[in-house]
Amino acid sequence: MNPKHLILTLLLMLCPIGMAAQSTITRNKPKPAVTKPKPATKPKAKPKTKPAPRRNSTHHSSSTSSTVNLSAELNKLINNMVYVSGGTFTMGGTSEQGSDAYDDEKPTHNVTLSSYYICKYEVTQALWRAVMGSNPSNFKGDNLPVECVSWNDCQTFINRLNSYTGRNFRLPTEAEWEFAARGGNYSRHYKYSGSNYLGNVAWYYENSSNRTHPIGTKKANELGLYDMNGNVWEWCSDWYGSYSSYSQTDPTGPNIDLGGRVSRGGHWYRLPGGCRLSVRSNAAPNYRGSDLGLRLVLSQL
Repeated sequence: MNPKHLILTLLLMLCPIGMAAQSTITRNKPKPAVTKPKPATKPKAKPKTKPAPRRNSTHHSSSTSSTVNLSAELNKLINNMVYVSGGTFTMGGTSEQGSDAYDDEKPTHNVTLSSYYICKYEVTQALWRAVMGSNPSNFKGDNLPVECVSWNDCQTFINRLNSYTGRNFRLPTEAEWEFAARGGNYSRHYKYSGSNYLGNVAWYYENSSNRTHPIGTKKANELGLYDMNGNVWEWCSDWYGSYSSYSQTDPTGPNIDLGGRVSRGGHWYRLPGGCRLSVRSNAAPNYRGSDLGLRLVLSQL
């Protein structure tokens, strides 16, 4: 056979074998997707790179979102009720109020009250949240007085509180509030509740840094009641109305709306003249403000 033909024949015989071998190698080559596990594990690692929500949650938990125990808060409330023995006092702009007394604090008049209990503290945000499940306050803190609550909101709160306790908590009448603020039968006839120096007993314009403060951090009055002046105004049950000179027994105020509901005691942004024992204020029953809260009373424990 011609040598050239022999070489050509051998090449033709070898080529199919080479192509087949190449095809087999290509099919058996591992696919990149099978041996590359990273895409499967990356999504599992993503949550570990987002710690910000956890930090925020921890921050709020320490100040405003901690768990509140209803039973514990109700027990504290009952234990903090102070007995006020009934008696007779002069209500309104009495002599120690001097020229600061406003027209609606006059005329002074004698009031006789039956005995009752009043809480030594303003209602806290912890108690409100335990009963209502929410906290409407502008300045947040469990031990701060609750505020931004209307008179109507307070009635809802009190109704729920009474259903939990089986008692008859209520707002004080204006006369009950003033008698207690004056120290009841133990009164030393101060200008403010517990002192002639407002800074001793109240958070007000000059020392509050424009906000509320934890309850019970100032001096108590003669009955052991705290924050009867300053911190927040406190709703009373009465409709607002003018005083008369007649003696009264257990007065409850006008029977009709003549100017909203009464609040007493002044607040954190008031000057001394607006935080006196006899100073009065009034607001619509649906009004809410960061300067207005409440204190509770019981006719019997």
